[in-house]
Amino acid sequence: MSLKVTDLSIARGGVPVLEGVAFTLADGCALILRGPNGIGKTTLLRTVAGLQPPLKGAIEGAEDRIAYAAHADGLKPTLTVAENLTFWASVFGARGIDAALAAYQLEPLKDRHAGNLSAGQKRRLGLARMLVTGRPVWVMDEPTVSLDKEAVAMFADAVRGHLANGGSALIATHIDLGLDAEVLDVGPHKAKPAALDDFDGDFL
Repeated sequence: MSLKVTDLSIARGGVPVLEGVAFTLADGCALILRGPNGIGKTTLLRTVAGLQPPLKGAIEGAEDRIAYAAHADGLKPTLTVAENLTFWASVFGARGIDAALAAYQLEPLKDRHAGNLSAGQKRRLGLARMLVTGRPVWVMDEPTVSLDKEAVAMFADAVRGHLANGGSALIATHIDLGLDAEVLDVGPHKAKPAALDDFDGDFL
């Protein structure tokens, strides 16, 4: 079942940022979002993930199928690496964390508290959460922040494995992950400035 976005318009802080966004994300496929900083990629991802309503348009196929990875890693610092993954697995009703630990080479760190990890290690753990959700649609916002070259390769491999198993991924990123993916430039969808009425114009 694909994820379909039709004629989507979105706002940040009540101000329209993107309009007329449309795409279809099929099972087994990835879509990369491009665009300058501040244009609205994060707002678009949050809207697709159901964290805020759109101004206009429709999102089909998202119900209980999306796992969202934001800028924050979503970790509990007082829990160990293994305990964090076990917690998220229980939230989503999934079982087993071994594959997630292996994918991001976290086995040597599994008993370390998340609060004592480096920024890159925290990011790897945050991304490993996606593997224990059991959700088929991954929506990710700049997932490679704080990752070194080796860890970026781990992430790309995890996404390839997810796609090979019939999952899909919507990713906002500025770097080339080496994925076989379509690219959507949201720049042309930047919302037009609101028209000033005559009263406002008198004071400008």
